[in-house]
Amino acid sequence: MRTALRGKRHVGLATMTNDISSLLALRPREAAKALGISPRHLWQLTKDGQVPCVRVGSGKRQTVLYPVADLQAWLSAKASEAKGGYHDPR
Repeated sequence: MRTALRGKRHVGLATMTNDISSLLALRPREAAKALGISPRHLWQLTKDGQVPCVRVGSGKRQTVLYPVADLQAWLSAKASEAKGGYHDPR
C-alpha cells in the first residue's frame, strides 16, 4: 500500500513508475493501460496484426511484449490518420 501511494510499484522484474518512457517494452496489461483500452481489445488488435509487438521465447513460455517506441509511433500514425493526414488504401 505504501509503494502505491509513492507512485511506484513493482511489476515483475521492473519497477513501474508514472513515466513509461524509461522502459523499453511493456507487458500486455501495462500496454493496454497506457493506451487506454482493455487488455482484451489489445489482444484482439495484436491477433489481427494491427499493434506492433515482439514475441520472446518459444512454445508455451512465449511472452508478448510491446516496445514503447513502436507503440508511440503506432499511436501517432493512428492519430494523424484520424485527422485525415494519412489514409491506408487497404
